[in-house]
Amino acid sequence: MFTPHASKSGIGSAASLLELIYHATVRQIRKSHGNAVIGLIVNMLQAMLFVAVFYVMFSILGLRSSAVRGDFLLYMMTGVFLFMTHTKAMGAVVGAEGPTSPMMKHAPMNTVVAISSAALASLYIQFLSMTVILVLYYTVSTPFTIDDPVGALAMFLLAWFSGVAVGILFLAAKPWFPTFIGIASTIYMRANMIASGKMVLANTLPPKLLAMFSWNPLFHSIDQARGFTFINYNPHNTSPGYPLYLSLALIMIGLMGEFYTRQHASASWSAGR
Repeated sequence: MFTPHASKSGIGSAASLLELIYHATVRQIRKSHGNAVIGLIVNMLQAMLFVAVFYVMFSILGLRSSAVRGDFLLYMMTGVFLFMTHTKAMGAVVGAEGPTSPMMKHAPMNTVVAISSAALASLYIQFLSMTVILVLYYTVSTPFTIDDPVGALAMFLLAWFSGVAVGILFLAAKPWFPTFIGIASTIYMRANMIASGKMVLANTLPPKLLAMFSWNPLFHSIDQARGFTFINYNPHNTSPGYPLYLSLALIMIGLMGEFYTRQHASASWSAGR
């Protein structure tokens, strides 16, 4: 009765939602590490450690000749960056606050904002880490050329988008099967160490091996990213359409599951966790 009601247009509501997502994203970034610079450095060190490990492994096993013609470190970084972006996005979304979180007691907050902020915070950290590493590599070590930077960046975003899609699917089922989803998401991330195909080229795989990788949207994103990065590589066995359409389907299924979960949310789900 004594509360003024301010009617908002569609544009005003969208602006308010975007502002809320922005502040929630900043909160997610700060929550990962108190010092934003230290958090960025830690993520960069993880990526560089991945690259160093695979570089040593390829050198010892003599597999460098199987890589695409061009900068070998850039070849490895295209796989590592997209792999980390995909898995980090999935992990961030799976760990987002659900319908029984204390944050949901605040009126403007909802699970869509929580999912969006977790996904965007992950994208921000990964994109910044990739940019800094590539700039350092270009200026300090070896100047390189990316054949189609826009296409390569699009595949980077597609890897992130598919990670978000898988994460939403896991998040929707998490309140019902928390232990199983925790194990399943961990298995998925570990399996992607191999199933992502970040150290192989789809064009060089025999049909039997190709069938073991082609189900994975990340495999398509990485292979297509190498096609945009290197002028000497033209991917024939992968497509950017598959991870895009699969991700859209997974997001729709995940959002429907999340809506159903939200309707049946109980505070007892989060008790004792």
